[in-house]
This record gives sequence, C-alpha cells and structure tokens, in this order.
Amino acid sequence: MLSRERRRYIFIRIDCDRAPNERVFRSALLSSFTRLFGEYGASQANIAFIEYNEDMKYAIIRCSHRALPMVRASIVAVTRINGEEAAMHVLLVSGTLKSLRRKMVNILQRGMKGN
Repeated sequence: MLSRERRRYIFIRIDCDRAPNERVFRSALLSSFTRLFGEYGASQANIAFIEYNEDMKYAIIRCSHRALPMVRASIVAVTRINGEEAAMHVLLVSGTLKSLRRKMVNILQRGMKGN
C-alpha cells in the first residue's frame, strides 16, 4: 500500500542588500541544490515554492521530509544571488503550513521591532 508523502515547510530569511525577484531566488536555490546533489537528488526532494516576499526578504518552500537535510544544506550553500553577495538562513521548519505561519508571525514581529 502506498502511503502519502510527508512534507516539511521551511521558512527562509534572505540577507542581501537588494532583495532578488522571485525568479532569481528560485534559480539560485535550485542551482545550489543541483550543484550539491545532482538532478536525481532534486527529483527526490520535490521542492515547491509556496510564498516569496521581496519586501520583507523571506520565502516559504516545501520539500519531502526525507530530503530536508539536503534542502537545508543547499539553502545555506547559497553565497551569491544574481552576482551579489547574499546568504539564506533557515528560521523555521514545520510539518504543516498552518503551524509554520503561526510561528512565523512572532519572528516577523520581532524583526519589525528591531528595524
């Protein structure tokens, strides 16, 4: 019997001077993943882009729970986006999008107070 694939949702903060547009962000993340783990690894990870906020410099992606360590490694391996220095940080990982968004609100509010 086939079981349903378990997923993980990842909340990512992007540190850079100018936030890249969504297309450039996707390209940077996917190229980092394929550079580290190849096309086969990318097909096993089932990466999906859920949300991207250019103004607040964050993104939410979804992946297979088995590929979570590989996805986390490829996120932190990004050092340049569109020719500019950048860094990505995993802030939260959750099994459901609902709980991720609930926890995300606290992080975003703390970030807004710090600015």
